[in-house]
Amino acid sequence: MTIVLIGPPAAGKTRVGKRLARRLGVPFIDTDAVIVAKHGPISGIFAERGEQEFRAIERTVVSEALALGGVVSFGGGAVLDPRTQEDLRTTHVVLLTVTPEAAAARITDGKRPLVQGIESWRELVGKRLPLYESLADYTADTSHRPMTTIVEEIAQWCEEQEQAEA
Repeated sequence: MTIVLIGPPAAGKTRVGKRLARRLGVPFIDTDAVIVAKHGPISGIFAERGEQEFRAIERTVVSEALALGGVVSFGGGAVLDPRTQEDLRTTHVVLLTVTPEAAAARITDGKRPLVQGIESWRELVGKRLPLYESLADYTADTSHRPMTTIVEEIAQWCEEQEQAEA
């Protein structure tokens, strides 16, 4: 079973993904972390090579991660590629959402090249949310709930999906 976590920057995809994979006993892959390990900081790739080159790198990493399975955390823009959207049809997609207020506290790390403050975050989410929602099989809000509750809800949903497919 492959579970893909999508959502806007600062929704908690990596934090939830690590804990969900542990809870389900499957591998965890963070596509952004793989990109950084292979190519250096994402902000550097954007600055030196541009968004188009970053998206090409991201597409390759996403494709490889999906082939391995487990819990896969996507960067916020990975779903913009139509090939990735098509690939997601054979996986279980979980959309993590977050309120602007909760996101504001999380985006101050300077590691998100397309997000420079809460207003740019709102604009980005406004553009992407309809796509995220169209791809999602399950949605969980991460704004102000305990991480253990969020992970347990998603894990139970995943287990229900697995039983339904058996």
